[in-house]
Amino acid sequence: MGSMLLGVIADDMTGATDVALMLNRAGMRTVQVIGAPKPGAVLPEAEAIVVALKSRTNPVAEAVADSLAACEALLAAGAKQILFKYCSTFDSTAQGNIGPVADALAQRLGARLAIICPAFPANGRSIYQGYLFVGAVPLHESSMKDHPLTPMRDSNLMRLMAAQTKAPVGHVDYATVLAGADAVKARFAKLEGEGVRYVVTDALTNDDLLVLGAAVDGHVLLTGGSGIAMGLPQNFRKAGLLSERTTPDSLSAPAGRAGIISGSCSTATRGQIKAAVEAGYPALKVDPLALVAGEQDAAGLAAWALAQPQDKPFLLYSSDDPAEVAAIQQKLGRDEAGHTVEQAFADTARLLAEGGVSRLLVAGGETSGAVVQGLGIRTLEIGPEIDPGVPWTRVVDGPELVIALKSGNFGTPDFFLKAWNLLR
Repeated sequence: MGSMLLGVIADDMTGATDVALMLNRAGMRTVQVIGAPKPGAVLPEAEAIVVALKSRTNPVAEAVADSLAACEALLAAGAKQILFKYCSTFDSTAQGNIGPVADALAQRLGARLAIICPAFPANGRSIYQGYLFVGAVPLHESSMKDHPLTPMRDSNLMRLMAAQTKAPVGHVDYATVLAGADAVKARFAKLEGEGVRYVVTDALTNDDLLVLGAAVDGHVLLTGGSGIAMGLPQNFRKAGLLSERTTPDSLSAPAGRAGIISGSCSTATRGQIKAAVEAGYPALKVDPLALVAGEQDAAGLAAWALAQPQDKPFLLYSSDDPAEVAAIQQKLGRDEAGHTVEQAFADTARLLAEGGVSRLLVAGGETSGAVVQGLGIRTLEIGPEIDPGVPWTRVVDGPELVIALKSGNFGTPDFFLKAWNLLR
């Protein structure tokens, strides 16, 4: 026991941490590796390895190449199953990158059928009749409709996937899922016989995800959100490949300062910023236009943060409402606006670590990717869960610090306030 079993290819940083937490909680010793491994790279020893890419919004060819490189490294490490992990809100455009990456992985692995299951009930993501819901509303009526990079204007996963692949897309309905794993397997076999490659699976509860997990035992390729990972460790246990293991409920953190960097413009994160400001956290808003004009820069942001009293974490944030984001994008261009903030936060994070910050919360997938890159982090050890989908992690290869990488939409309103209680 203890050898490599499951390889995960995640299309962004926070999504990687999210699925790594799910596997860690389910008893798999899990590490997260940052970036596409170079050919011949030796991955760390673990039962599950999650490779965090920045392939959600990269050009399609780049996303495919990085995903295939990750796949090769995971297979070389001994992975018996590959999970392509994307966001629980299926963040993508009509061109991809979910479809093209799934196609490339399916071809490499010889996968005749792969599920599509972004459901994550703990965070309100459910699938019914093939439609993805965020809380009580369909995806296209949620705040995701205004996402600055991947606005989601449809909720039908079959249609969304069909726009990104030439392969046929099928569906396993909720009645079949309720009938159990054998019924789901029978439906898989029927669809595969009809030439279907991708199957959208309904799921409303964690129990549904456990049923689906049992049904995909032996599938070489899975695609979905972190929820689908919930049922996978049990398959390896049944096969005698994985032992029981308990997970810690706190994490030892190096002494030093604490701070928050937030680039997410999601409704959830904006609420968390409001709560932190109301709680007296010293806060500074980062303005993309001021960065471009040279009125703000990384050195100034870091100097401000390090000058704040140490009794509360500081907060640096560029988060704004959709109208303000759209106005800034109009002036700077969408890519330039995003890149400007990400580069500033990457440089600021490096200066903060050099200045004694050893406990860092980062909100937003793109922001997290930039900060991790700026800090030169290569490997993360997964720690305790703050809120569903968000753990503390310890840097294994990089500066001495603990870091939490939060997807923009995740976390309760008091997330920025309570996270520190899990550190000792």
